[in-house]
Amino acid sequence: MNNKIKLAVAGAVLSAASVANAGIVIPAGDWTIDINGNVNAFATWSNADKAKGTAINTAAAGGLAAGEDLTGEGSSVDINTGLLPSWLGFTGTTRQNDVDVSFTISFQPNASDNAAAGDAKTPLNRQAFVTFGDKSWGTVKLGKDLGIFAGQAILNDMTLLGVGGGASMTSGAATSLGGIGTGYIYPAWKGQISYTTPNMNGFSATIGITNPNQGSFGDAYGATTGTRTELYQDRFGIEGQVQYEWTGDVAGKVWASGASYDVNSGTSTTEASADTSATDDNYTATAFDIGVNLNMGNLGVTAYYYDGDGAGTTLMGSYGAYRAGSGDLKKRDSDGGYLQATYVIPTGTKLGAAYGVSNLDKVSQENGLGSSAAGSLVDKNERWTIGAYHPLTKHLNLVAEYNKIESEGHVSGDENESDSLSLGAILFF
Repeated sequence: MNNKIKLAVAGAVLSAASVANAGIVIPAGDWTIDINGNVNAFATWSNADKAKGTAINTAAAGGLAAGEDLTGEGSSVDINTGLLPSWLGFTGTTRQNDVDVSFTISFQPNASDNAAAGDAKTPLNRQAFVTFGDKSWGTVKLGKDLGIFAGQAILNDMTLLGVGGGASMTSGAATSLGGIGTGYIYPAWKGQISYTTPNMNGFSATIGITNPNQGSFGDAYGATTGTRTELYQDRFGIEGQVQYEWTGDVAGKVWASGASYDVNSGTSTTEASADTSATDDNYTATAFDIGVNLNMGNLGVTAYYYDGDGAGTTLMGSYGAYRAGSGDLKKRDSDGGYLQATYVIPTGTKLGAAYGVSNLDKVSQENGLGSSAAGSLVDKNERWTIGAYHPLTKHLNLVAEYNKIESEGHVSGDENESDSLSLGAILFF
């Protein structure tokens, strides 16, 4: 596959199957067109325990473990795509005036839909970018693609071939969460302008500015009823990564990445009203991570850690700050990571096990708030995954996964627990 379709490549790398090096390659004049992607679908059986603590069907704001629905039902079934949506990508490459030029456009249809007619879902549109450069001086990218910070975290997640966390209590969801929110922050799909250095004996680095996705930072509600803090951004995000990769009997790579976003705020008494408070302030949300992936024969090991200041959990900026009434906005600390081991047995089946956790701290103003909305904030989301990924053919993998999610709130006793079994297949071309 063309290396511009990074998510599909990651699936090929993580798969036990020997996926082809390219999709459907078509010479077209000065251009070479590569049509590639995947199709996947999974049947999932989920079960949620009755939530403990202050909420009916969720333990805490930001908790990812499913709870019973409002009828008291804890079991559900669905047929959906997994963490990696079905994918159709078009990449064109050419070399002109001693410059390598390429474009990539892709879209991602869904495997299922919960509407009556089953056709209400809008396909995702995750990539539209151009690159130009040369191996002697590097590559420039302009357009929408996977974010730089935490990108390697999701690309090395074994559940990219399966489901991971986030099996929905409602059928027809677009994608699952994999390890997002239970081990790493979602890198998301962002407009960006970035530069990547040439490969220098295995070392490379990327730096870029990214679109400040407004929705990712959401709203921070204070402790005063009816008061709403609106968060927005007025500068580009800054993201970067360094990576070193090597081959040999023990092959692997080590990487580190980071992100910085400026966030401004204003307080209003209703969602529709203009800012009415003099407590407008701002903060800088930052995050960094470090990871390593090692491959020794049939054994693969991945270890990953991240730390954030105002970066929140699950999505960049989500629940990242808190304002107590008319006081100053305070950033919450967060951290987490995952450990993963895989082994290919003689049949070619890749067996894997993983543990991931994402933590979100409270600020001092939130202590002692009992069961208020702020007090029921999520403290920890944990995930355990056991998976089997079998290459039935060169391109087709059969997948079986068991996932268990636990969410704990900062209020003592607030917790949810849910588990799921997924069976399905993913085809790369």
